[in-house]
Amino acid sequence: MRYRVLGGTGFEVSTYCLGTMMFGAVGNPDHADSVRVIHAALDRGINFVDTADMYSSGESEEIVGKALRDSSRRDATVLATKVYFPVGGEGPNRGGLSRRWITRAVENSLKRLGTDWIDLYQVHRPDHRTDIEETLDVLGDLVGQGKIRAFGCSTFPAEEIVEAHAVAERRGLRRFRSEQPPYSLLARGVEASVLPAAHRYGMGVLTWAPLASGFLTGAYRKGRPVDLTRGRAALTPHRFDPALPANAAKLDAVEEFILLADEIGCSLPELALAFAAAHPAVTSVIIGPRTMDQLEGLLKGAPVLLTDEVLDRIDAIVPPGTNLYRADGAWQPPFLTQPALRRRPLEERAAG
Repeated sequence: MRYRVLGGTGFEVSTYCLGTMMFGAVGNPDHADSVRVIHAALDRGINFVDTADMYSSGESEEIVGKALRDSSRRDATVLATKVYFPVGGEGPNRGGLSRRWITRAVENSLKRLGTDWIDLYQVHRPDHRTDIEETLDVLGDLVGQGKIRAFGCSTFPAEEIVEAHAVAERRGLRRFRSEQPPYSLLARGVEASVLPAAHRYGMGVLTWAPLASGFLTGAYRKGRPVDLTRGRAALTPHRFDPALPANAAKLDAVEEFILLADEIGCSLPELALAFAAAHPAVTSVIIGPRTMDQLEGLLKGAPVLLTDEVLDRIDAIVPPGTNLYRADGAWQPPFLTQPALRRRPLEERAAG
């Protein structure tokens, strides 16, 4: 396993990062088995583990804490988690990026993880209810207190990254050291501005959803029926129904990627992971196995090296900066999701 420096933190992290979203109730509920998978990843050279307080409502953090209970394992691991989504109850002030919530959430994460410090604390999504200065200020305080070593953002659009860095410079605050965007063969939109912005500000980048919710595993193929009553397809059938043109375009691209992978002697998932790792702005690619077999299968792709010719052929299938797929949970600005923010009052819409 090769290692790269995470932005300006000085942390050396493995090119594959172990994502733990699938450990707990939403994936593998067997804690002992999940711990074995984590230990196997660490023994194979992965030293970067990413989780979040909202994964299985904190259960994932608890499992990671069990896996890193041995002090030697904890010391050797760069541990990342996240804050933003409501965890542990309902009601106002139980989520977001306010000082009130972050100071409470970090204590809860430290307790579940069974550790005195978090290496990389990430804000899971933007929060337009909270001034970014307020968020940067409290995160900087947590660094000063020794509870976290560095902090970053996740699924931020480029303009939000730029604004955060401008505010940090203007106010003399600590700044985001990393960004965690969705990035894959089918989701290349971040190449247009997010990855260049991260590179410009010296941020590390750890990417998620490299297998595009299973599209890049070979689980969904052109001409084959898709069971829309199970798994992710049941939750968002419009994103998997092959009768819809957008999904048909994904499946067409997948068939071309399968042919390319066969030609160069690797599997489709191996091609997908190697592609994400090849971008100069990307520090680490998050893999999210649920079982030991899945981990072993993903690790087989670590030696795959894509030549310029292969990358050119990938560009011909899905052009740079193009999204055929939007990752589950990818953030969208409220100006797109809330019609009232992009529509004048009815009586003011006419030009004359």
